[in-house]
Amino acid sequence: MATHTLAVLVENSPGVLARVAGLFSRRAYNIDSLAVGPTENPNISRMTIVLNVEGHALEQVIRQLDKLVNVIQIAEVIPDESVQAELLLVKVSATTRNRFDVDAVVEKYDAKVVDSDASSVTIEATGEAAKIADLLSDLEQFGIRELVQSGLIALERGGTSLSDRTLSTQGIPIADGGVQADYQN
Repeated sequence: MATHTLAVLVENSPGVLARVAGLFSRRAYNIDSLAVGPTENPNISRMTIVLNVEGHALEQVIRQLDKLVNVIQIAEVIPDESVQAELLLVKVSATTRNRFDVDAVVEKYDAKVVDSDASSVTIEATGEAAKIADLLSDLEQFGIRELVQSGLIALERGGTSLSDRTLSTQGIPIADGGVQADYQN
């Protein structure tokens, strides 16, 4: 199976996330990563969905997503043509004996310590999935007490945005207000 990243623009309204997740659940597709957040337009949210599927299944997922009423646009994000990152917060055991070693790992990955006490250190890191995985691997020796990852987020390289390409062609104002067109599928 191949990993694919989809950028999905949706209405910023209650229940949209549940409908999208339900679509994947009903078709027995597993979502590897899902990140949802606001865009430059307060009426629009962006979902970044990472999944492992092959060609026909990917086309089917895209067609099914496109049928959902609140979905505005779907685009596959190509890794070589985008900037991709994850956010990690991880709490590791740290004592006076190993604190110097923990700090060395933090520095190696351009991460930063965001909280500490006598027995632990909380580290924040951003970067590509491989960097995050390597950091976690190096931190295991100290004892990972808790962690949370954001899931992948991605933007295409260059000056044009998904919103520019999509919303303006459908008559939806990009960020300056105005009347929103009826783009419902």
